Amino acid sequence: MGRFGVVRIGVACAGLVALAACQSNETNTAAKATPNAKAAAASAEMTRKANMAAAAKVRANELGKIPVIMYHRITDKPGGTDDRTPAQFRAELERLASENYVPITAAEYVTGKIAIPAGTHPVVLTFDDSSPSQLTLDEMGTPKPDTAVGILLDVSKKHPGFRPVATFYVIRDMFGKFTPEERAQVLGWLNDNGFDIGNHTRDHLNLLGKSEKEVTEQIAAGQKLISDLDKKVQVHTLALPYGNQPRDKKWALHGSGNGVRYDYQGVFLAGYTPAPSPFTKEFDPVGIPRIRSMDKKGDCVKFCSTAWLDELKAHPDERYTSDGNVATVAFPKFKAPFVAKGSAGNALPY
Repeated sequence: MGRFGVVRIGVACAGLVALAACQSNETNTAAKATPNAKAAAASAEMTRKANMAAAAKVRANELGKIPVIMYHRITDKPGGTDDRTPAQFRAELERLASENYVPITAAEYVTGKIAIPAGTHPVVLTFDDSSPSQLTLDEMGTPKPDTAVGILLDVSKKHPGFRPVATFYVIRDMFGKFTPEERAQVLGWLNDNGFDIGNHTRDHLNLLGKSEKEVTEQIAAGQKLISDLDKKVQVHTLALPYGNQPRDKKWALHGSGNGVRYDYQGVFLAGYTPAPSPFTKEFDPVGIPRIRSMDKKGDCVKFCSTAWLDELKAHPDERYTSDGNVATVAFPKFKAPFVAKGSAGNALPY
């Protein structure tokens, strides 16, 4: 006991005299740690209360609805109900800016990285089918002013808080370009300028009723189309052609075909309601609704962009309102039952 005890004490404090000093130091350290820990806890609580007060001030509701608006061609001569004129598109963007919406990308939405100012509301602008009316570059690499991107950039200049970002769901007919070099040029411009690129399948094939092999090969072909042109592009989401889901919805989220693997965080539909917050139990990554951009007429009296923006304006507490802090999920405390399990750790009920 003595021999082994001396060795053990010697290692720790080099003898009995030093042992007393060592124990004294440990006691003092523990005594000092307790006030420090208490001070840190008090500081954290003060920060939390300040965050709660800030969230309450702007009536933050990060469990609210988010409009995901679906566009196709932007043209002076609309050929169908999915087309919008440049004037109509500009008017909708101006309305969104005036009502304190801030564009975010589909990738930011599905990953919950919604970093917008306190009191503002996210909106996701999505464009299907990679039409040249969405983006055409002049010989200097500048978007033509009457394209969707040109109009979005112009509105953003007039409203500095209105981020010029959007998500483009591309197919084989990529912005009217035919050579790989031209396609890579346009895709690279979008990626370099903060725009988001998503998969819309290579051939815009209706996936309804198709076999798993047909579904996964078509989605994988769309993924390969993008990555072969620009390996820097990270694809996070898929928009289903015609909004039609495959027999097993998960085939659209994860799969492989012809040696190409895809793993997405979200799959978008073409349907009729605002999307749920990604922090709620309602959020379903394999079936995220979008709203068609259209005025209140025909079947769009209730279910397209003008109607839904009117509805959210009339019921502002139902829409997503940011607290300005990307690290927290703020909401009125009575909404706590709707928080998704994965977001509970960041919850800030007030």
